[in-house]
Amino acid sequence: MLLLACSWQAWADTAGHPVTLWRAEGHSNTVYLLGSIHLLRAEDHPLPSVIDKAYEDAEVLIMELDMDDLDAAATQRLFAENGVLQDDTTLEDLMGDDLYAEAATAAAAIDIPIEMLARSEPWLAAITVEMMVLYRVGFNPMLGIEMHMTSKAIEDSKPVEGLEEVHEQLQFLDGLSLQAQRDMLLQTLKEGATIGETVDELVRAWRYGDIDTLESGLLTSFDGHEELHEALVTRRNLRWVEQIDELLDDADDYLVIVGAMHLVGDDGVPNLLVEKGVQVRQLSEPPRLR
Repeated sequence: MLLLACSWQAWADTAGHPVTLWRAEGHSNTVYLLGSIHLLRAEDHPLPSVIDKAYEDAEVLIMELDMDDLDAAATQRLFAENGVLQDDTTLEDLMGDDLYAEAATAAAAIDIPIEMLARSEPWLAAITVEMMVLYRVGFNPMLGIEMHMTSKAIEDSKPVEGLEEVHEQLQFLDGLSLQAQRDMLLQTLKEGATIGETVDELVRAWRYGDIDTLESGLLTSFDGHEELHEALVTRRNLRWVEQIDELLDDADDYLVIVGAMHLVGDDGVPNLLVEKGVQVRQLSEPPRLR
């Protein structure tokens, strides 16, 4: 369900092209909207130069979470409190016999011992599986957009703020119905087997601002999972638009960084801002001189 990452080493940015980055014009300022890829590899850098220019122009960075003030121990504790089963209940109990057998088969196909997930609620098991699959092929959140930009902001003494708190994000997941959590885990396990076949197209679409491909590749993963889409995408987008709209009366320029799936589709943040009368345009990477 999260935007995945892959190497762009073979894709040279020598010609101008769109990027998954928008510019919203305020009354006296600018708010940039950058779709994030949460995990990257060292060879996936540098990022398109237009992203660096947006960073340089912004006085303040805003991300889904206030990344420079995260307390790792407190975050770990929140995950345990919300996602780790505290009694004798197991993942198998929550999944039921038939769905657990289906999950076990899918896990075996991608060489993940499902027994290690026994104490996890299905939503936490899904996140654990996704992270394991990505780590295996070399991706690391420390190299993703958020951590890359947070490191730059700390070095440059730029403030970083958050749209949400960690406990809020965990509540979105923990508050899902049991069936929605089961669906999330099964889909994550099954997509893990074919991740290499789809990731190149999605990341290339991200780098080259191919919104149609991003929309079909990211949002169709929610087909048949309306509750999940409503909780993780739609309602959050609506809240964020109100927060971003308030920034457009500020004197400072902002760079807002959220997962790319939040910026595409009819209920994506750029489109919702346009519906409120805000002037928004997608930015492009300038051509490089050879």
